[in-house]
Amino acid sequence: MIDCPSEVLLELHVSEDEFAGLVKETTAIVLFRTGKLSSGLAAKWVGQDRIPFLMKAMEQGARLLDQGEADFRRETSLL
Repeated sequence: MIDCPSEVLLELHVSEDEFAGLVKETTAIVLFRTGKLSSGLAAKWVGQDRIPFLMKAMEQGARLLDQGEADFRRETSLL
């Protein structure tokens, strides 16, 4: 569980479990966007298939393969 004031949960209209999932997914997207996790590993961590994860990440500003050859190698290593 993530320590969170009840006011935050009320404001977001979510349960503690929903909040934990939101934080986990947001963290996975940020780690993917910054190149610290591959999309495959980030998706696996949050229990999603890679393509839906990538769609959510791109909706939040992630760009696929924008860091050149190293980014391409990281992403294709899982194929």
